Amino acid sequence: RSMDCSASDHTPITMQAGNPLARRTNDGRDGAGYPSMGSVAARFRGSNHAPMPAFVGLAPSWRADVWGAGHLGQSYDPVQGDELPGRLALPNGLNLNRLQERAELRRQFDQRQQPLESDAHSVDRYAAQAHDMVVARQVEEAFAIHREPDRVRDAYGRTSVGEKALLARRLVEAGTTFVLVSGAWGYFDHHGDNVPPWGGIQRGLTPILPTIDCALSALIHDLESRGLLDSTLILMMGEFGRSPVMTADGGRNHWTNVMSMVMAGGGLRHGQVIGDTDTRGGEIRSRRIGPADLAATVFRHLDIPLDAQWMSPQGRPTPIVTEGGRPIAELF
Repeated sequence: RSMDCSASDHTPITMQAGNPLARRTNDGRDGAGYPSMGSVAARFRGSNHAPMPAFVGLAPSWRADVWGAGHLGQSYDPVQGDELPGRLALPNGLNLNRLQERAELRRQFDQRQQPLESDAHSVDRYAAQAHDMVVARQVEEAFAIHREPDRVRDAYGRTSVGEKALLARRLVEAGTTFVLVSGAWGYFDHHGDNVPPWGGIQRGLTPILPTIDCALSALIHDLESRGLLDSTLILMMGEFGRSPVMTADGGRNHWTNVMSMVMAGGGLRHGQVIGDTDTRGGEIRSRRIGPADLAATVFRHLDIPLDAQWMSPQGRPTPIVTEGGRPIAELF
């Protein structure tokens, strides 16, 4: 209940990066090049099972809801999960044998050429990853939520957020390391019932809160029933809190002073409330936890060394945990 979002703004950057130095700007250089936690996971842990992608984003609005790799490099950007399934099938007239032959021909050409510029190597890596995804068919299978029993689909809810949560479980089960889910752009941006397009507390939140509760509880119970909850850390969060005082139209405005979030799974110590605010719910009263502390907690869960560094385009070693961030001790 005491997340410090004072560095945040109305984009997914700061909290998804787990870094108060990564923030929205007005000069087209959002995030200052810092990567999201998912991209760090893709770089320093990779996929839990090849050929599954390490980092998948499931969101209708990519620019507003998903932050990518920044200067860490395109190789560690999230895969756009909403677009991937339709690209996994082989084109008409191309079977697996012909695909394998093409891959072998490409490999032979690569061996005959001198190393080229990094962009060309990136293209080769993407081609190899795409080839492996199609040949193994494991990725296509993971996206096939229609194969789930009706009772499971009904438990999650046949809504945008429910189906994405179910797909996230299938991806994690198949070997994806980090999945980001957003049911809709502006999910909690409820300034007032007469403020379009999302409305306020009554018109905006009342219809969607039950669908979110349904999806989150189903995800937790489903992972637990499959023996995956202790190895899967769930974060339910936004980018900042909402104002303690309601607007005249029955909504709440942006509030970066403090935010609450929910965590489950990961084999951590749950069933507790960490931190609190003043009586208005507007300021942190105890146990301030910043974005870097969240990142340190996530990376520790993923067995990523907290002192790991990546190299910026200027050749500068850049730590994955900034500003003295430390794992949330109460959870371990």
